[in-house]
Amino acid sequence: MLGKLSRWLLILGQDIQYSNKLDDDKLILIAEREKRIILTKDMELYHRAVARGIDAFYIRGSTESAKLAELARQFNFSLDIDLKRTRCPKCNTRISPIRKEEIANKIKKKTYTYYNEFWKCPNCNHVYWQGAHWSRIHATLEKAKKLRSILLL
Repeated sequence: MLGKLSRWLLILGQDIQYSNKLDDDKLILIAEREKRIILTKDMELYHRAVARGIDAFYIRGSTESAKLAELARQFNFSLDIDLKRTRCPKCNTRISPIRKEEIANKIKKKTYTYYNEFWKCPNCNHVYWQGAHWSRIHATLEKAKKLRSILLL
């Protein structure tokens, strides 16, 4: 399953679809119809997709950093977060900045007190901010950047 990786890709602004409820035939059909690339750790799915002429990439990495490094190298995208491009990890819609005052009733009081910048998904209305987890996010991306540069050698 690549659910965690899918959230990383959305945060990095990639337009993706993820489901752990679809069978291989349905995934291949969607990829074919929507001209999408199948990312997988399932060698059988990879071979089936390629045999049908569907673009597919077999992910070898075992950590999120390694997976991100592989994908960034293969598909040439940045491992820097640009909040103008970030997509909602829940529904794949681009998030937008929102004034703190507009979401006061949607977040906890401590969050309102300690943070000033917020983003909201215009589709599912989920609110985001750069909380305590932000340093872990950056650490993972820095590891991915180092691994990517090693992969490029």
